[in-house]
Amino acid sequence: MLSELTEAMIVNGVVLATVLASDLGPARKIGPMRLLRPVIAAAVIVPLFVDRPVTHGTGLVVEVAGVLAGLLGGLAAAALMGVYRSLDTGKAVSRAGAPYAIFWTLVIGARVAFSHGAVHWFEGSLVSWAIANQVSVAAITDGLIFMAVAMVLMRTAGIGFRASRLPGAPALVAQGA
Repeated sequence: MLSELTEAMIVNGVVLATVLASDLGPARKIGPMRLLRPVIAAAVIVPLFVDRPVTHGTGLVVEVAGVLAGLLGGLAAAALMGVYRSLDTGKAVSRAGAPYAIFWTLVIGARVAFSHGAVHWFEGSLVSWAIANQVSVAAITDGLIFMAVAMVLMRTAGIGFRASRLPGAPALVAQGA
């Protein structure tokens, strides 16, 4: 069985690699698989790494805070991407560059630093807080996982929504000329 730290590092690595591989570049196609892939990943990650989410108390607050942080982070990530209609194909595409990559790297780096710090730097303080507030290690880990998944899903929903709102294809491309 993997430790919570190892699980968190795996999720962080998978999220960063997947997002950057999917999004970086000047004209990344926005099609059904691009929008469905993160949903499939979430459907695999959550049951694999989240055993039993907390349903009450401060542990639930921690998990909900993770979701809310992920939603806000996903909105910020989506705002750093351009969504437009390709002049070559008339299809929706996105572009993301250095600011987008830096944003994701900083977010994932902060998550890694927290996870590492929770085990090596401020374990005593975190344990004292968790005991005083009746928060399990699993609830904190789940909150981080929910944050990562919510961030990816919100980013995906953001680009999907923006792509759906693009004006129709230019007449020249639509006619195949």
